[in-house]
Amino acid sequence: MTALKRLVYLAIAGVSFALGVVGVFVPLMPTTCFVLLAVWAATKSSPRLARWIRAHPRFGPAVLAWEGERAIPRHAKQLAGGMLALSMLVLALSVSLLWLKLALIGGLALLGAWIVTRPEPAL
Repeated sequence: MTALKRLVYLAIAGVSFALGVVGVFVPLMPTTCFVLLAVWAATKSSPRLARWIRAHPRFGPAVLAWEGERAIPRHAKQLAGGMLALSMLVLALSVSLLWLKLALIGGLALLGAWIVTRPEPAL
């Protein structure tokens, strides 16, 4: 891998992890998806950073559950479901074009169905 590619992956990992940390404190900002993106990019650029994320007490368990079992913890499913429902409500009240409103709400509903059907970690 070229030095430039490695630097790009490392930048993606750093920014994604930072956004994931922000998501812990900011409502409606996702955390897990950014942390998963960070560990993926870190695996390609900095194995040490990837190991650190996987071992992190707050973020590591979700990453390991996803990587090992493609599983989502129950609390994360519940939080995602609540946020998706809130997003659908906001869209229903704010988007004026009916076709766009239905398409967006339908897409979020499909995403919610996908999340709910993922297994929970065996832990």
